[in-house]
Amino acid sequence: MRVFNFAAGPATMPLEVLEQARDELIDWHGSGMSVMEISHRSKAFLAAAGEAEIRLRELLTVPRGYRVLFLQGGATGQFAAVPMNLAPAQASADYLNTGAWSKRAISEAQRFVKVNVAADEAPSKYTTVPAPGALRLSTGAAYVHYTANETIGGVEFPYVPDSAAVPLVADMSSNILSRPVPVEKFGVIYAGAQKNIGPAGLVLVIVRDDLLDRARPGTPAVWNYEAMAAEDSMLNTPPTFALYVAGLIFKWLQQQGGLPVVAALNEAKAQLLYGAIDGSDLYRNPVAPACRSRMNVPFTLVKSELEHAFLAEARAAGLVNLEGHRLVGGMRASLYNAMPLAGVEALVSFMRDFERRHG
Repeated sequence: MRVFNFAAGPATMPLEVLEQARDELIDWHGSGMSVMEISHRSKAFLAAAGEAEIRLRELLTVPRGYRVLFLQGGATGQFAAVPMNLAPAQASADYLNTGAWSKRAISEAQRFVKVNVAADEAPSKYTTVPAPGALRLSTGAAYVHYTANETIGGVEFPYVPDSAAVPLVADMSSNILSRPVPVEKFGVIYAGAQKNIGPAGLVLVIVRDDLLDRARPGTPAVWNYEAMAAEDSMLNTPPTFALYVAGLIFKWLQQQGGLPVVAALNEAKAQLLYGAIDGSDLYRNPVAPACRSRMNVPFTLVKSELEHAFLAEARAAGLVNLEGHRLVGGMRASLYNAMPLAGVEALVSFMRDFERRHG
């Protein structure tokens, strides 16, 4: 029996997609081979990869003048790839510090550029994002970087920062494809796949054409946006199975009605869970309401000694991977696109029952 999987990533995937991948695993499109055995340069696989890109462009309404890259190394690899591709040696870049993942991005970027922290939410213990007018952008920065959704802390930007004509770079690993995005406002968008796109091992990069030729000398080819774009992301062997499944998920998202429909459902799921937390005497969410993530909902128990019992009883009820990140503890429910409303309803029902019995 399948459970409701609230993991932050690798995360739950649509059952229909898993079933199709299972059915095609041994004999893909009548080839007599698995998609994992097909050459990445075969006509069949190139067609599948091309279709995946088309569907992604349609979902996000990616404008002309942007390249879509399917790469490896995860979002963590992009922490280094971004400065190597957008900033010459000795250049500076602006970063917004809103939690664990933006701190990781800053730490890696400091190996390549002078980092100006243009907003620092540490004083709030990373329970807020900066107000739109509070950014302290520097003069001459090569780009402005922010993490659109902090998976660990559960904060999400409700707006797109104004980068004052400097290329805006966003790590959207944990909220990509969860709602429409004005791609034209960005220079680079990148996202690890293992939350809303598919299996771990793939990273999506959307980069504006005029930024492709900025890579500093010595940038490895597999990190060089221009080199990878020239080879349609196949300068080296791509993660073929992950790319194949991503294409299935893009198709599934279109079948749901596209991102406006998906966004409305995600909002409904998040509000249902936050409503249960806010209306409780046992559960607490520390994040400022205006900055709460729709994708990752951390919460604690007022009676912390009950956390072990809560998690054990939740697992027994088929509600799994609710443990909070090791850096913050407590609980965390991740509500990515593939988490059905029924899963959140089951969690809320369990939480209310647990409070009646233990509160």
